[in-house]
Amino acid sequence: MLNISNEKLNRKIDLSAFAAFKKIHDRASFPKFNTFLKIFAVIGVVTLFLPWTQNVNGKGYVTTLSPSSRPQNIQSAIAGRIEKWYIREGDFVNKGDTLLFISEIKNDYQDPNLVERVTEQRNAKSSSVDAYQQKVAALSNQISALQREKMLKLNQSKNKLKQAKLQVTSDSISLEAAITNLTIAQRQFDRTSSLQQEGLKSLTDLEIKRLKLQETQAKAVSSENKLLASKNKVINATIEINRIQTEYENKIAKASSDRSTAESSKFESVAQVSKLENTLSNYQIRTGLHYITAPQSGYVNQALVEGIGATFKEGEKLMTIMPIEHDLGVETYIKPIDLPLMHVGEEVRLQFDGWPSIFFSGWPNAAYGTFGGKIVAIERSISKDGKFRILIAPMETDEHKWPKNLRAGAGANTFALLNDVPIWYEIWRKLNGFPPNYYSPETKKMEKGNKMKLKIKVK
Repeated sequence: MLNISNEKLNRKIDLSAFAAFKKIHDRASFPKFNTFLKIFAVIGVVTLFLPWTQNVNGKGYVTTLSPSSRPQNIQSAIAGRIEKWYIREGDFVNKGDTLLFISEIKNDYQDPNLVERVTEQRNAKSSSVDAYQQKVAALSNQISALQREKMLKLNQSKNKLKQAKLQVTSDSISLEAAITNLTIAQRQFDRTSSLQQEGLKSLTDLEIKRLKLQETQAKAVSSENKLLASKNKVINATIEINRIQTEYENKIAKASSDRSTAESSKFESVAQVSKLENTLSNYQIRTGLHYITAPQSGYVNQALVEGIGATFKEGEKLMTIMPIEHDLGVETYIKPIDLPLMHVGEEVRLQFDGWPSIFFSGWPNAAYGTFGGKIVAIERSISKDGKFRILIAPMETDEHKWPKNLRAGAGANTFALLNDVPIWYEIWRKLNGFPPNYYSPETKKMEKGNKMKLKIKVK
């Protein structure tokens, strides 16, 4: 009814006939409306100076503080086929309880007597090691015996060589004596021959001297032969010593070679025994993996592989277990702009899905049904969704304990409480898109302490 148009409706239509027009132009209601506006304005101005608690909210879910207490996937270290289930979903199991039995699907491990056969191979190789060890010991004894025999033979040959040398010396003396006797006999024969020619000696004496000369010559030749024979014995004894040394060195070398071969074979057998021991241990451990047991006490949540005869690969998830002992916490995410406001130990109010609550954003003391928490960890790197992860633990000093029926995975809204500011400041901050006031925990503690001292002085 601004009368902007050229067509004046107030001239064509009688507005006084309408009840709304009468109420608008009722002068008696104007004072009441003005009073209402004044009271509303006063309340609005007073409200602008009321305290408002700044907060940073986030959306998260319930988790556990310890990684070992979180829902755990049960996996199999080997590929296999399910033969029997020992549990049902929702059952409580203790640590070490058997969950299911599986069988092998690989051809290399399907022999039911595989462990026994490998044990027999290991025992046979161990016996082979013992046999090689005995052979090495026997060859060592043989080498020692050959060395002793060599020493005895060499000593015997050396004695013979010494005897031969002494015999050479003796024969040399005998030869010298024979030569001397031959020289004397030759002189006597020559003198007798001269005297016989002069008629002083008879022919008989001459013949006797000739005979003696011949005998002496024979003895000299015989002594020379004996000396040569003795020298030959010396040469033969020297040759025998060399032969003995060569012979026994060859025998000892052959025995040492056989011993080295036996030791090499023994070491190879020891290596094979160790390999078989390793294989046997692996097969025994693998046999133990046919029974999948619970790594810790908890409740069976869900079987991911179902039925009898179903096959699976190694490392495939078979079921999930929720540990019975767990310390609940809340995992929430905040924007990067709010990260500098977060500190370890900061107080946080929580709303859990499924538990009715009333929360006033600016007045947390007036909230109902919320639970207290404190920040215990702040993620150092940003997550995939562009936010930072915050881990919150229950606050022990809070009068409202977390619900007993709270489960991991439940949703949670988080409100990290910051500074107390006037409402007008909070409105001005939000209109300008500014972040909440930056502060440190030490500053907040000092402000709380100053407020407490002020209250004590007022009292």
